[in-house]
Amino acid sequence: MSPGIIPINDFTYWLSEHPSIVGFRWSHTHSWGSTWSFLFSSIAFYLAFSTALHLFLTLLLRPGRSVPLGPIPAIHSLSMALISTLISAGILLSSLAEIRDTRWFWRRSKTPFQWLLCFPLGTRPSGRVFFWSYIYYLSRFFHMFRTIFTILLRRRLSFFQLFNHSISTFMSFLWLEFSQSFQVLAILSTSVVYAVVYGYRFWTAIGLRRACFPFVVNCQFVLLGCNLACHVGVLLLHFMKGGCNGIGAWSFNSVLNGAILLLFLNFYLKIHLGDTEDSVKIIKHHHHQPACSGNLKNQSLGRRMSESDNFKEKFH
Repeated sequence: MSPGIIPINDFTYWLSEHPSIVGFRWSHTHSWGSTWSFLFSSIAFYLAFSTALHLFLTLLLRPGRSVPLGPIPAIHSLSMALISTLISAGILLSSLAEIRDTRWFWRRSKTPFQWLLCFPLGTRPSGRVFFWSYIYYLSRFFHMFRTIFTILLRRRLSFFQLFNHSISTFMSFLWLEFSQSFQVLAILSTSVVYAVVYGYRFWTAIGLRRACFPFVVNCQFVLLGCNLACHVGVLLLHFMKGGCNGIGAWSFNSVLNGAILLLFLNFYLKIHLGDTEDSVKIIKHHHHQPACSGNLKNQSLGRRMSESDNFKEKFH
């Protein structure tokens, strides 16, 4: 056996074959944060704390002043990038292992890709895939710190950001509670995009050059496009293959994703069709962080990049 094979096998073992991963079971008594009371109380605390912090700073500090956080936002971005990379690798390897071990049960009715979209009826939240779904659910709480940074640094409280963080946490809980179909591809695509986006955030936070195009918005556009295509696939498989597990939770998930998609498209159109005067104001507001310099085309790209950051602060 060549020396390079051993680390790969070890990597696969720790991400998909470890007994704690293979034997995982979503349980209200053994899994931390697995109860409905914990879910609702934690989201309520997040909303109340964010609102109270914003009001407190509004009363305490003069308008325009921010609270210096030093390297904390950069460390958070790096941590989120690493966690998202770990989750994406784990869910991918675990999905391949689950397909290998359980294909005998559903191979006559589904292909592996169809299994990724549509779990067979009766699927229970246990095993490798649901372990990483659980890790993804826990990471949503760490993701919420982004709101706190926005309030402290930008003195802004966005309803859309509160809505998105709360709903994404709620949906990831539903994935586990009802063994919802579609979650494998949703976790994989979201984790990959988050790894790229937060890696970019860390890149810019340590003072390196920004992209000369709306990088964050483009990533969000790709993610929403993938989600839309997968939702259509789940709907077709549900009616053509005898039903998908957790279709009720999937329906609720679809409505919320549709709302986010409409909000994104509204913003995207405002970027490309918005008023020139508003664009100039945005450029002046971000004059201390130029993405590119030079001709009018680069200024336009810089404007779009700045607006994409504003959008991402609202939704993430």
